[in-house]
Formats: sequence, C-alpha cells, structure tokens
Amino acid sequence: MDQLIQENKLSKEEIFETLNQFITEVIGEEFVEEMDITPASSFTKDLEMDSIEIVAFSEKVKNHFGPNIDFTGWLSNMDLDEIIRLKLEDIINYIRECQ
Repeated sequence: MDQLIQENKLSKEEIFETLNQFITEVIGEEFVEEMDITPASSFTKDLEMDSIEIVAFSEKVKNHFGPNIDFTGWLSNMDLDEIIRLKLEDIINYIRECQ
C-alpha cells in the first residue's frame, strides 16, 4: 500500500508572523507600531529598511530557518532594482520553496 508522505512546511501565515517578528527586532517596536506590515510591504519603500538592517534581518532568517534557506545567497543574485522592489511575500515564497 502506498503511503502518503505529508510535508511539514510552514504556512505562509506562519512564515509571515516569524518575519514580522524579525522586522520588529531589527527596526524597533516603536517604528513597527506605526506601520501596517503586510506580505505586500516592501523593505525599502514601506519598511524603510537600510542595507545594514536588511543584513541583520537576513542573518535572523538564516539562523531561524537553517542552512536550506540561503537568503543571503538568494539576495546576492539580485540586482539593485530587484532588491529595492523586494516584498515580504517574495521572501515568504522563497522560504516555502526551500522547505
């Protein structure tokens, strides 16, 4: 009899909540309280994160999700315009693909 192998992927909502917590830790709760953070939020325009904050955020992603999520490597393959347009939903989808 064939067995159904169920994947234990995190849902998009679970990943979003984790990333939202990382954003709060990196840019500060006082700034996050004033923002409406959604999966469609962009890092540079909506969240106003600078390059140092994005690096700190990427380290948290790497440490939390493990070696299968090469967030820094994924970012390094993007040009500047792609990074500027990067949204939380892009990262959520990348993490889902790598799980």
